[in-house]
Amino acid sequence: MVKRILIVDDDPVQRRILEETVKTFGHQTLTAESGEQALELLRGQETAKVDLILLDLVMPGLDGMGVLDRLRPDPASPPVIVQTANGSIDSAIGAMRAGATDFVVKPVSPERLEVSIKNALRINSLEGEITRINRKVTGKLTFGDLIAKAEAMHRVIDLGRRASRSKIPVLIEGESGVGKELIALAIQGESDRAGMPFVTVNCGAIPENLVESILFGHEKGSFTGASAKREGKFAEADGGTLFLDEIGELPLDAQVKLLRALQDGEIDPVGAKRPFKVDFRLISATNQDMITLVKDGKFREDLYYRINVFPVWVPPLRDRMEDVPELIEHFVARFASEEGKKIDGVTPEALDMMQRYPWPGNVRQMENAIFRAVVLADQSILTVNEFPQIAAHVEGFEAMTPPAPAPKDDTPRIDGPAMIGGEAAIPQTIALPGENGRNELGIPALDQTGDVRALEEVEADMIRLAIGRYRGHMTEIAKQLGIGRSTLYRKMRDFGLEAHPS
Repeated sequence: MVKRILIVDDDPVQRRILEETVKTFGHQTLTAESGEQALELLRGQETAKVDLILLDLVMPGLDGMGVLDRLRPDPASPPVIVQTANGSIDSAIGAMRAGATDFVVKPVSPERLEVSIKNALRINSLEGEITRINRKVTGKLTFGDLIAKAEAMHRVIDLGRRASRSKIPVLIEGESGVGKELIALAIQGESDRAGMPFVTVNCGAIPENLVESILFGHEKGSFTGASAKREGKFAEADGGTLFLDEIGELPLDAQVKLLRALQDGEIDPVGAKRPFKVDFRLISATNQDMITLVKDGKFREDLYYRINVFPVWVPPLRDRMEDVPELIEHFVARFASEEGKKIDGVTPEALDMMQRYPWPGNVRQMENAIFRAVVLADQSILTVNEFPQIAAHVEGFEAMTPPAPAPKDDTPRIDGPAMIGGEAAIPQTIALPGENGRNELGIPALDQTGDVRALEEVEADMIRLAIGRYRGHMTEIAKQLGIGRSTLYRKMRDFGLEAHPS
């Protein structure tokens, strides 16, 4: 990944040598001949573009130690590699205590310098990721922690910061996978509720018969199976923020109670004798056209106007491609650390390919693609070969993958009774290479004429296959498909499928 490195040295010959050496590593350079000039560059418009500083320790005027002292109070300052002709242990210890990441002795070999730069950049990425995770867990994530430098995200951040200064209900709209929950977290993190509970509810994953109980709570004995009192999500969010993801999936009955909670600031648990007050800030999110849902009678109009007081539209990743390089670096650092691998980034060719790809699944798709690539990687840098699914959709790129083994006669078939519509309803499977040379079940992507099948047909086949494979156990089927039971039942109705007991 191309980085911008600031070289600070009063010797013009040394500056020139370092500049050319760093360029051979594939990075861009800035130069400063004094500590004062370096600080001016860092405080100016170039601040966000400097990823690392190569700092001479001995200079007239403001020396290297002075620069380190000025940078120390700023946690966002780039990592610093100190270099000097005096290689004493005292100098190294002093520089490291002052905040330097590494220490090299002049004249430094290109090999040693390259290793030092890679390590410093990797450590900086990991520290940034750890800081981001900690702030996310503690409810103190801010917009400054988000990777959202693209111009298309400027309005999102501006609106989010304005919303954070108020208790106004916010509706975050955008395609699936764009990062709506992170925007909600940042709104809380920059508000006076930072550090308070942030309770997330996926409205599409809650069984319809449990929506009220989960959201509003219930009293002991209020219905069959209510063996103990349960505190609802609204009560959990008291003093903090309640984030209702995919709010368009909320059943109409629950929408009535949500409207009352927003209007009166009180909730009515199932079986309770009287309602009680709760102090919560509501942020909702959806990837659907809410106006269409209102027109179709699937969402209450009065509730829509209650939650849509302050709308925020998050653009898809294809409209903010400037963020792609930094997102790639972020995910590579994260997954390389989790998998215990030393991976420095992606090749220029792979980066070019990913900047040409439209990312229909947005940031979530990129996250999963890089996770897979890191797991597959056998070298210290990711190439096009680790992204075969992406390369197949970008003209001019081809991933070199080993040929698939020929199908065997013992291709697995679904055993036992058909769970939907009899044996003929089980989709025809194709052989896909699995682990240890075995073949796994698969769903055909093409029809008999060679055309791509409709997504709805493939989805219906996947549900049929899952029901057959897991013997009609709907909870396990929903879990394996990654959807809620209510969503599974709805899709089965939409596709005209009926489950039969095993």
